[in-house]
Amino acid sequence: MKALVCLITLLACNSVHAQQVLRFLSWQDYFDPAVIEDFQRSTGVRVEYQGFTTSEELMQAMQSGTAYDVIVPSHFMLKELVAGGKLAPLDTSRLVHYKQLDPWLLSMLAGQPAAKEHAVPYLWGSVGMVVNATLAQAAYGTPLPTSWSLLFEPPQVSRLFSCGVGLIDAPQEVASLMLNYKGRNPTVSSPRQIAKALQPLEPLMPKFAELNNWAYIDALAQGKLCLAMSWSGHALRAIERNSALSYVIPDEGAAMYIDTLAIPANAPNPELAYRFIDFLITPQNAIRNAQATHFYPPLPSDSPAMLQFAADYPLQVMNAKQRRASYLLESLSAAQKSALDSTWQKLRASSP
Repeated sequence: MKALVCLITLLACNSVHAQQVLRFLSWQDYFDPAVIEDFQRSTGVRVEYQGFTTSEELMQAMQSGTAYDVIVPSHFMLKELVAGGKLAPLDTSRLVHYKQLDPWLLSMLAGQPAAKEHAVPYLWGSVGMVVNATLAQAAYGTPLPTSWSLLFEPPQVSRLFSCGVGLIDAPQEVASLMLNYKGRNPTVSSPRQIAKALQPLEPLMPKFAELNNWAYIDALAQGKLCLAMSWSGHALRAIERNSALSYVIPDEGAAMYIDTLAIPANAPNPELAYRFIDFLITPQNAIRNAQATHFYPPLPSDSPAMLQFAADYPLQVMNAKQRRASYLLESLSAAQKSALDSTWQKLRASSP
């Protein structure tokens, strides 16, 4: 009997040691936990998740050489990752559900350097402003313009500091929106011009009540901010808790981004990575992840799943007019990115 117990224990231990593990590096809380649980239950594979809140954290993780099986880079990060040899080519023929992704999103991704060959769309969204009109109007004194000038023109944003203004800790998004607001294209701007474009923010940085990519959601929901730059999904999280808030795409347009699924070049389990990616882009799982995160699903707008989703969650669908008023965030060269990161570090150091 003692020998039988030992044998059972040994087999159990071997089973535990034999369990496959998939390492997943993603933006914080960027999925429905139940979807991950379903994958684990159906495959017997354990998903080991690690979250990040800034693109800088993801790039540092990739530079460190730490091995992950699937990562979630934003589209504008792919150029640098591919140039550094950090991503494996992606064979989309191995993804059964690839053909069910939104052709418009795929075409947008195909226009980015090396993107189509190394990643597939996961979730996407826009960068606009969250406004508490009651608080902001009282502080501003005159009718609020629906313009980026509320954040980028020092005399205007100064009028709102008394009710709380927030900025995301995202240099690529902030710089791109500032340059586009001023009628400039970041991709044809010199590193010096990119750094100079951010200079108007320098005297404002100590006055921003929030400079982060997560805590500002709570600050908005609690009425501690009357205005903030925000990713669309985060905006909707705050609005869900505070009906006085609204998400605004300024007259000058919003920036769009596509967060993708990619396999690192040093992935220990590429076969598992393909299974996991295909599971995540299955229409029903894409919808579940969108519901949980408040970002946009990567499905065709005329598909049955998306039509139902649009009826249930109208704020999570970008209509044709909003798409026309928006643009896809640009991919920068290594020199441009270096100048941007250096300038942003100096600005960040002066924030509270």
